[in-house]
Order: sequence, then C-alpha cells, then structure tokens
Amino acid sequence: MKKIEAVFLTDLIKNSSTSKYDIKIMETVNGTLLGFHQWTNGKQTVAGFEITRVDSDTSYYFLFIDWHRNDNYYLVIYLHNKSTTAAELRVIEEIEGIPHIVWMYNPLKRDGKNDQRKAYFKQMFGSRKVHIEFPASTLDIERFFDQLFRLCQNRIKADKVVEVFDFEK
Repeated sequence: MKKIEAVFLTDLIKNSSTSKYDIKIMETVNGTLLGFHQWTNGKQTVAGFEITRVDSDTSYYFLFIDWHRNDNYYLVIYLHNKSTTAAELRVIEEIEGIPHIVWMYNPLKRDGKNDQRKAYFKQMFGSRKVHIEFPASTLDIERFFDQLFRLCQNRIKADKVVEVFDFEK
C-alpha cells in the first residue's frame, strides 16, 4: 500500500472509538519502533498499535511499516508474543469500486505439508484469497478489526492443521 493509504488507516484507528477493542498506540521515535523485533528495527513505521479484543483477551500488534524498505507499506500483524507474524498485508484492489485489502494464504513451512494446509484453508474458509474492505471512516474500524482478527485466527488454524490431523494415513 502507498504511504498515504497507511497514514489514512492509522489516522482512522487513532480517532476511532470501539467498546469491542482496546487500542494502545505504540511509541515511535523518528519514524521507527525501537526494540520491538529484529525484523522491524530501523524500518520506517507510520504507526504501531497493540489491539486487544476485549471479550476474548486476544491481542495482536498492528504495524504500518515499510517492510522491505522500498516505499511499499504493509500492515504487518504480529502475534502478541512477537514470535512471528500472523499476516503481512499490502495489496489493495478495487472491487466494484470499493478498495479492499487482499491477502492470499500461502504457507511456506519446510515440512512438505503446505498443500494440506492450503486445501484446509480453502475448504474451511471458501478461498485462499481474503478480501477485507478498506475502512472509509472511523465507523468502519470495528468491522475492519473483526475481519483482521478472523483472518489471523484462520491462518493460525490452517498452519496447525497438520498437527491435529494425520494426512499420511
């Protein structure tokens, strides 16, 4: 996404009010997050948030960051323990005149079971491609968070499916 789109989204989040989610703004210094994670150090960051879904106490970090240092900003969602990312979103497409963030489930595990993960994700969630409507106002932020939290939870389930089911039999 372009920096202007990342700035627009972060402004909506900063100015939104929702009882369903607790939003904490993370401190940036000279446009970077200090000491957050080795993958983020020194990268330009528009904003960072710790978002917690109040009813389930589930939290993620949402970073709007120049992930590959090429002026292409991502919404990178980290697990709360910062062990890895749950999603890296950057593609914006117009669908029937409305901008959507588009994300494709594409596991890159090195255990030879990614085809099973992809098949599970597609079967359970309808498609490997996820479309999330780009919020137009602060009134859309809660629905936006709902969709992002669902995406992260579905991705985690699909990643772990080979631990639950034995596909070898």
